[in-house]
Parts: sequence; structure tokens; C-alpha cells
Amino acid sequence: MASAAIFSSLRRRSSPSLEAFLAPVDLPNAAVLEALRAVSLSSFSGKSKKAPFFQGKNSRSLIRKISVISVLLDALIDLGISGIPPTLFLCLKELYLLLYRSKILIDYVNGSSKLWLLLQNHSISGHFHDINQEISTLFDVFPLSEIATLSEDVREQIDLLRRQSRESKLLIDKRDECSRLKLYYFLNEFENGRIPEMNELYIFFVEKLGICDVKSCRSEIEFLEEQIVNHDGDLEPCASVLNGFVALLRYCRFLLFRFEDGDGDLGKWKRRVKANGLISREIADTFVTIPKDFCCPISLELMHNPVIVSTGQTYDRSSIARWLEEGNSSCPKTGQMLVHMKLVPNRALRNLILQWCVANGIPYDPPENSADVCTSAPPSKAAVEATKATAAVLVEELANGTPRAKTVAAWEIRLLAKTGRENRAYIAEAGAIPLLKLLLPSADAFAQENSVTALLNLSIYDKNKSRIMEVEGCLGAIVGVLRNGHTTEARENSAATLFSLSAVHDYKKEIAREDGAVEALAGMLVDGTARGKKDAVTALFNLSTHPENCARMIESGAVRVLVGALEREGIAEEAAGALALIVRQPIGVEAVGKEESAVLGLTGMLRCGTPRGKENAVAALLELCKSGGAAATQRVLKAPAMASLLQSLLFTGTKRARRKAASLARVFQRCENTSLQFGGLGLGYAFARGNAVAAIDTSFAADVSMPLSISVPVL
Repeated sequence: MASAAIFSSLRRRSSPSLEAFLAPVDLPNAAVLEALRAVSLSSFSGKSKKAPFFQGKNSRSLIRKISVISVLLDALIDLGISGIPPTLFLCLKELYLLLYRSKILIDYVNGSSKLWLLLQNHSISGHFHDINQEISTLFDVFPLSEIATLSEDVREQIDLLRRQSRESKLLIDKRDECSRLKLYYFLNEFENGRIPEMNELYIFFVEKLGICDVKSCRSEIEFLEEQIVNHDGDLEPCASVLNGFVALLRYCRFLLFRFEDGDGDLGKWKRRVKANGLISREIADTFVTIPKDFCCPISLELMHNPVIVSTGQTYDRSSIARWLEEGNSSCPKTGQMLVHMKLVPNRALRNLILQWCVANGIPYDPPENSADVCTSAPPSKAAVEATKATAAVLVEELANGTPRAKTVAAWEIRLLAKTGRENRAYIAEAGAIPLLKLLLPSADAFAQENSVTALLNLSIYDKNKSRIMEVEGCLGAIVGVLRNGHTTEARENSAATLFSLSAVHDYKKEIAREDGAVEALAGMLVDGTARGKKDAVTALFNLSTHPENCARMIESGAVRVLVGALEREGIAEEAAGALALIVRQPIGVEAVGKEESAVLGLTGMLRCGTPRGKENAVAALLELCKSGGAAATQRVLKAPAMASLLQSLLFTGTKRARRKAASLARVFQRCENTSLQFGGLGLGYAFARGNAVAAIDTSFAADVSMPLSISVPVL
């Protein structure tokens, strides 16, 4: 909001935006008068006539002063340009700045939440007082005496305005201040481990503040959360305290209004399904519009842990770390040699990415085990206790509420678990996971969708993965939603949940053995939406990294589907990676070798794929030649333009890709009658032999480029 941005500059005591305030400077004098008149009218017309819930006395006083200034402006307009001395226009331009700032302040107060006005009571009162002093100063030098034809009545009103402004004192409404202190009292109660009485909270929030329903309570929460996101370090109270008030409000929302939705939550969901077809569509679209500066130059994906190298370029830590581990000592983007290998966290960019993710509803968690990750504000004890109390209320309703109340509780757990590993931990500790599992087979589409999405959000926290897997029947219920879910988003989020759970090596085999899991993922890879296909292919890739899952991948038809995915942009890279893992097993190389389009698809990846995709493709082709027999080798050998593709990879590929290409060239050289076919590889092969590592890793997934973790967009 423009007014909020300008008021923010006022709060920092810096100059307001020149573009906004000095626009009339180049206009004719008559236009300056009209601009002044328009600003003065807009300051006390329409919404401004209604006094805000707080700061009412200060707002009414300022509006009355502006109305007096408006009388002066009317008189000047009636006099006409010829009756106004030229020197007066300098003061009028200063008056424009003053009136515009007054309008911004009034609009800001009218547009702020009730709790925010309470928390900023002293600061905002100070701004009103500053403007009063500026009015006094301006009219002390205002040359009214040079306007001989100005009526005596107007002169008296301006003189009275000047004296009142000069004598005005800082006004802090005592009732507002008492309410502010009461608000801090509730926070201190949670800080000391005591939960305030329900009746006391009702009297304050409902009867005194007029927060009477779920909608108004949620509006207050969203406004405070917006301030936390836009927190710039000089705001009082600090972000950790604001988080405490958000947690307090969230607790009151469930305690005071229980699980009413008044056609708000459920009705809103139904309307969105009707209007958009899929709830996830608007969120999925955000992946297309990720700001370029937020993407890693190596992986081209959203950075989760941006770091700066010695050349000043920023990369995602996992991508640049892999680049350096491969033996590279240059900057990938500029080609300059790195002076040192130290990676410096780019916290400013990480905070910008966090703000963008929050604004677009995309989960964003920094790595949990990174020592250099700095969270914006650690949760206060009050926030922790209030969140725990909220989780307890939600879980109680999930256990004992009516079917409709359980549905709303699942929706609210989904929202609460969307951000913050602490929230996810408290919800799980309160016992939500077994109860959410019971909603997965529900005939209510809304209940099913939100329960599986809540489990997805909870699974982002690593400790919750084991909690989900340990609940008897939970994995099967998630797979059931994947196979027969009522909505597209429910099925997609169940696939994303399997992807999240499969990040733990011990669970990969268990997931693959679950009846129908791999088949359903393969089906989504064929028929799903763009987001669903991405969820499915990454889950299949994770499952492929376990050597004992190879047979399961073959019998389920996943291999055939992965081969077909090589031709689809956006999922080809992970598909090639999964195939490169599968062909390392004897039964896997046989299954892939039987697919007629496998070699053609992998060759196409060498031609048009990403650097990571080319690594995966050449690794798969090498394994086909080594273990697939003479027929597979001949098929690879006869692939169109293979010689030029390998030569290009030997010169321009990553270190791992060059090593694999060199090994593949040696395989071809050992074949009969290949010297003529691949005579053009001589220079490239010599280059590779001198620079690549001759030995080939024997670890299962060492030569397959692993995809970075992705965050699945949820509501």
C-alpha cells in the first residue's frame, strides 16, 4: 500500500517520497492551488469522516485543522491568481507537503488493524503531534499580511489555528493506553506459563475491541503478520513480540469463536473450486513467475540458502558446494578463478526470498542443520506457550468435535503448519497426526484435502516424518488419497507427501512396497497436472535411490513411464536421474534396454538438456553399454549424432559429465569397427583423459545428479 510505504518513511524520520510530494512544483500556480484543494478535501471526506477505533481524538483534531486550511484555500481560489503575491506560492508548496503527510497519516490510521494501533499508540500519537508543530511553524511565516483583500473572518480562523497548534501537547488517550497495557498483560501471562481466563479474553477482545467473529480476528492476525514480514529492524515492538501477539490472537480465535466458519472457510473453498477449477492453479502459476534474482544460476531453481562466493556472485549453497566438490575452482557465472572457497551467507537476499514466499503462499524453510542460517526472530516464550495452547485446542476439536468442526480444525492445522518448524513440532506433539489420518478416507472432499495437506506441511519438519510413518495405517491412507482422492489437489499433495517422506532413506523401501504407491505415482506422471507430474517424478527419483526398489519400479510400470517422461520439459531431468539409478541393477538395465525409445530420449537429453540432465543421461547410456549387452551398445552407438554430442560434452560438460563421456568413448573404442565411426573423438577423448578421473565410482548413486529439495506450494 503506497500510504503505508510513505508513512514508514515518516516513522524513520526520513524525507517522504519526492515523486509523491513535489509533483506540483512544475505546475502553474493555479494548478498548485487546485492540488492543495484536492488534498485537503480528500483528507476529511468519505472514509476519513469516520473516526478510527483508536487515535480518534488526534484524528478528529487534525481533520478540523485541515478543514480550517481548506477555508483559506477556498478564499485564495476566489481571489484568483492576480490577487495572490508570487512569494506566497513558496509557502503553498510547503503547505502541500504538510497536507499530503496529514492525509497519509489519517489514511494509515484508518487502514490499520485495532491491535496495531494499540501497539503503536505512542508512536502514532507522536506523529500527530509533529504535524501540529509543523502547522504552527508554517503559519508563523505564512505571509497573510500581503493579501490585503483576504477577509477578516479567514484571518481570525488561521490565527486561531496557529495558536492552537503552537499550544498543543502530545496527546496519548488514557483509554487507549490502558487497552495497550492490558494487551501486554495477556502476553505476559503466557510468558509466565499461565493461560488467561476465557471470560477475561472475551471481555477484552469481543466487548472492548469489537473483534466479534472469525473474519475480524483473522484480519487482525493477517495485518500483524504483514508487519512482521515487512519488519526492517527499527520497528517497535520487535518481531519476536509481534509473533507473540499473533499467537495470542490465534489462540483467541479458536477459544472464543470455536470452529465457526459462517460460510467463510468452507464457502470460500467451494467458491474457489468453482471459479478456478483447481485451488492449486493460482499457486502453481507462481512457479512460472519466480523473480530471476531469486533463482540459483546453476540449478535455475529458487534458492533456499543463498551464499556469496569471492567474485561477489550468489548461488544456492547446495549447488555451489557440489560445483566445488567436483574440483572446480572458478566462478560458474563469470569464469573468474575463486580467490578462496569461503561461502558467505547472503542474508539480505534470503530475507527477500522469504518475504516473496510468504506473500505468494509458498513454504520456505531454511536448512535446519546449517549453522550460518539466521532466523528473522526467534519465538518468544509467550509465542511458544500460546502456540502450544492453540495446537491443543485444535487437536481437541479434531478428536471430539462434530464432523464439520473436525473439517475446519483440519483446515486450521493446515494453515498453522504452513510456516515455522516450531508450529509443526507443537502440532505433532499435541497428537494431531493420528487424528488427521482418520480424516484421509473421508467422503468430505474438503476434509480429505485439508488433512492430507496438513500432513504434507507437518512432514516438512524432519522429526515429523518418523511420527507419520510410525502411525499404523497412515502411509496406506496417504497412498489411498493418491489413488482415489476426491480432488486434484488432494492427490497432488499426497504425492508431495510421499516425496517428502522418501527423503529419509529407511522409508524408501517401505513406501515402494506399499500396495499401489508406485503405480499411482506412475499414473500421475502420465496424467497429472504440471505440478502433479513434478511431485510424482521427484518421488519416483527418491524411491529409485534405494537399490532394493528396482524390481518394484519395473513391475509397476514406472520404468516405461519414466522413459516417456524424457521428452517432457520440466520433468525430463529427474526422469533421466531415476533411469540412471535403475540401470545400475542387472534387472534394471534389462528393463530399460527393452524400451525402444529409451536411447533416443537419453540422446535427446544430451542434446538439449540442462547440465544436470546431461550428467544423468550420459550416466544412463554408459550403464546401458556396460551391462546391457552388445545389442544395447549397438543401439547407443548408432544413435544420431552421438559422436558430436559426446565430443561437445567432453569439452563443455561438468566434471562428472566429462568423466562419464570419456568412459563411454572408451567403451565404443573397444567395440568392433568403431574406430572409423568415432574417429572424430580423438581430440576430445585426449582432453577428457587428461582432465577426467579415470576411475568410475562404485557407490550406487554417486554418479547420478541428485535434484535439490523442492518446496511444494500449499495453501
